[in-house]
Amino acid sequence: MAEKLAPTRTVDGVHYHQHEIVIVGAGGAGMRAAIEAAQGADTAVVTKLYPTRSHTGAAQGGMAAALANVEDDNWEWHTYDTVKGGDYIVDQDSAEILAKEAIEAVIDLENMGLPFNRTPEGKIDQRRFGGHTRDHGKAPVRRACYAADRTGHMILQTLYQNCVKHNVKFFNEFYALDIVMTEVDGQEVPAAIVALELKTGELHVFQGKAFIFATGGFGKVFKTTSNAHTLTGDGMGIVWRRGLPLEDMEFYQFHPTGLAGLGILLTEGARGEGAILRNASGERFMERYAPTIKDLAPRDIVARSMVQEVLDGRGAGPHKDYVYLDCTHLGAEVLETKLPDITEFARTYLGVDPVTEPVPVYPTAHYAMGGIPTNNAGEVLSDNETVIPGLYAAGECACVSVHGSNRLGTNSLLDINVFGKRSGRNAVEYVKTAEFAPLPDDAAAFVKGMVDDLQASTGTESVAGLRRELQETMDKNAQVFRTADTLTEATKVIHSLRERYTQIAVFDKGKRYNTELLEGIELGFLLDLAEVLVYCALNRQESRGGHMRDDFPKRDDVNWMHHTMAYLTGDRKSPDPADHIRLDKKPVRVTRYEPTERKY
Repeated sequence: MAEKLAPTRTVDGVHYHQHEIVIVGAGGAGMRAAIEAAQGADTAVVTKLYPTRSHTGAAQGGMAAALANVEDDNWEWHTYDTVKGGDYIVDQDSAEILAKEAIEAVIDLENMGLPFNRTPEGKIDQRRFGGHTRDHGKAPVRRACYAADRTGHMILQTLYQNCVKHNVKFFNEFYALDIVMTEVDGQEVPAAIVALELKTGELHVFQGKAFIFATGGFGKVFKTTSNAHTLTGDGMGIVWRRGLPLEDMEFYQFHPTGLAGLGILLTEGARGEGAILRNASGERFMERYAPTIKDLAPRDIVARSMVQEVLDGRGAGPHKDYVYLDCTHLGAEVLETKLPDITEFARTYLGVDPVTEPVPVYPTAHYAMGGIPTNNAGEVLSDNETVIPGLYAAGECACVSVHGSNRLGTNSLLDINVFGKRSGRNAVEYVKTAEFAPLPDDAAAFVKGMVDDLQASTGTESVAGLRRELQETMDKNAQVFRTADTLTEATKVIHSLRERYTQIAVFDKGKRYNTELLEGIELGFLLDLAEVLVYCALNRQESRGGHMRDDFPKRDDVNWMHHTMAYLTGDRKSPDPADHIRLDKKPVRVTRYEPTERKY
């Protein structure tokens, strides 16, 4: 018989709720976890956005699985590609789980009603994607299952419909700002989430037995990004402030084909269908950088190659600051049926018609490989091995690590489904025997103080101005190419911005939908995460995957074949991050594939 839960109550204006499993975030990972959790426990989802507005809906190209519907394929080749694509800093047992369970994950979505593109025989169609090969790297393979170039949108809608079917309780437009930890039997465990209801400005405490973070990435630390305005790293920032570690934060992926100057994404599926990258002279330059699979090399290699073309003076346009994505040879039928969204994006935002002319593109900040460290069960770790009972994470905010230093395209939609499902399933097993951890007398005190201080602020600094300066320095100093000098400059700027952040002004003193207050809180998380990204990048003296150091251009397996674990340890007033961030190492789990030179 299900346990009777305490009714909602209000104390001193703070609303208290009780649910067995509380999920923070309603993107793909959060809703896939919710579907699994709601079938075995009372489940609530606390989400900053209405679920179908989550950023999973922006994912275009596909979801990898070795179905072998179109040509020969198997999960072992997928595992190898994932490990090699991540430049061998992938935990290989995790990559094997990802590749093995991919097939079931796609079938799950099909059974839920997702309308995949079909072959003439009625099977799920598949197309090529960067870094995915047959027979351990010999040739590209058709592995990406897709729904035109709206795959993420279709996944999001399908998952939401199935959450409704399973009676998941949604708290929409509730902004989670803190996790309350309490000591039970000598160990810190999560007791509650504290959230701000945007509609009323009131605080809510969600007590639970288990909590799953699925809050997405933090791309808004950069100016040129494919990420939505809401991707400010809230979940990572919450656990960071509570002294829990973040893993591999130096590894950030820059997607090769963002619309030049805008960052709006053109899916890698375009190159999967045969689109070609060209420089100003029309040369197919990827033949020089990756002679075997050319334009379908992993994203880190393609992004660096594009930037190198521009740096070497072969860029296109009035300022020679971008290259071209040439889709003209694909024909109108392919573009309008298989790639309709990107065709419309190019026409709308650049006034360029991909059917008849090449599209200006340049790398854009896209995906965080690092995040909250978890094991293969989705359980959050407080160090290299110790599990925090009842705390889980999945999706981009988590680091399991299946992506290493460079995620392969289509493995993100796969990750959210495989590890979202795992975290939800394991949370159900945990709450069967767990008790509610006791709440402190005023569980919302920290958040109340933070919100009150911001609303009472009378400083002279603009939130938008500080955010713009942060994004500009990150674009300039910590993007595709980095050096000690650029990262040191970014560190100085971030410290200055942190000091100025204490003097920000929030002019809107209202409670209802106070977006100015919301952006002020988000900026605090962005400053935290930018600092740890830059400090970890400065520490790693090698180039690997998405982390390219011009002053250390080679991969160094002798000294750097390990994950980076970062811990917040002290007062952040010091200009030197070493005074308040401690870095540690975590071994990479190698099972079958010893590190070798990456050749494509």
